[in-house]
Amino acid sequence: MADSNQKPTKNVFVTVGTTSFDDLIKTVCSENLIEVFRELGYSKILLQIGRGEYEPPVMKSDDFCVEYYRLKPSISEDVSSADLIISHAGAGSVLEAMGAKKPLIVVINDSLMGNHQVELAYQLYKDGHLYYGTCCELKNLLRTVDLRKLKPLEPGRPEKFGAFLDQVMGIS
Repeated sequence: MADSNQKPTKNVFVTVGTTSFDDLIKTVCSENLIEVFRELGYSKILLQIGRGEYEPPVMKSDDFCVEYYRLKPSISEDVSSADLIISHAGAGSVLEAMGAKKPLIVVINDSLMGNHQVELAYQLYKDGHLYYGTCCELKNLLRTVDLRKLKPLEPGRPEKFGAFLDQVMGIS
């Protein structure tokens, strides 16, 4: 029988896809951001760190934990169990989060040259599907955005997203 005094857990899933984005992982694991997550009622952060060099410290306490893994065949279970997804701006990760109708904050890797991810994030932000910013802006985003205002991506129309990606990439 479950303990009736136990608070429901709220989970954050952070993904960098198959890339390396150590700045995002370091930012999310900073004491400042962990305090913000706690203030917002989150009790677990699960990080998918990809090929990054930085390995965050695992943290387990009675009221908060941080865990990570590098890669696995599918992140769909982690996406579906998350209450908030923080992702790099890779199209695959963004689509998976939006397809699961989860609140999404996209963090732009501003160290990349010729970063087409900015256009993708900006358009999806304009359309009301996600919030986005840089690592430096993440703390403020978490404190100020209303995740309930995000609109789900229209299901069953992948050709629209494909056409949009082609346009952003300059293919069409």
